[in-house]
Amino acid sequence: MHKRILIQAATALVALQFFAVPVFAAGSSGGSDQTVTQCKKGEVWDKKKKKCVAPQEGMLDDDSIYDAGHSLALAGRYDEAIAVLSLAANKQDPRILNYLGYSHRHSGRVTVGLGYYEEALRIDPNYTLVREYLGEAHLQIGDLAGAQQQLMEIEKRTGKGSREYGMLSEQIDHFMRS
Repeated sequence: MHKRILIQAATALVALQFFAVPVFAAGSSGGSDQTVTQCKKGEVWDKKKKKCVAPQEGMLDDDSIYDAGHSLALAGRYDEAIAVLSLAANKQDPRILNYLGYSHRHSGRVTVGLGYYEEALRIDPNYTLVREYLGEAHLQIGDLAGAQQQLMEIEKRTGKGSREYGMLSEQIDHFMRS
């Protein structure tokens, strides 16, 4: 029985990876993708200078850091996203914490990602995108109950019609069918 559960969890984890691009595109900042489309590895788009620069602590505002880190994370460039997001002056910005969690989780450091998600929720318990990603992280480690708890929290805050509810619900359904 225990072996069967582990096999199901591993199968679900592999299956979740195939859904990563469309599922995790939620929460787009509407900001620039220029970091991903125009900059070389190790550079980010500076909105003020309108060019790619090597990021250094204090040289970019947190919104630019978030935009660059968000774009890098969604492009699958997780280690670069972590490096950029770590430069934020406000280490308690839930958006920054969310994408640090996302990037660590997708780099295989699910437990580290969980910590960032939990910190973001301590600051803003109504941040439903974090709850969606946290639910997906719970599925990655085979914790269906944890994912369902996050789904209930999203429903309580935004209802069943929200994008986050729909996306996590779909992932839970897929997990349960696997």
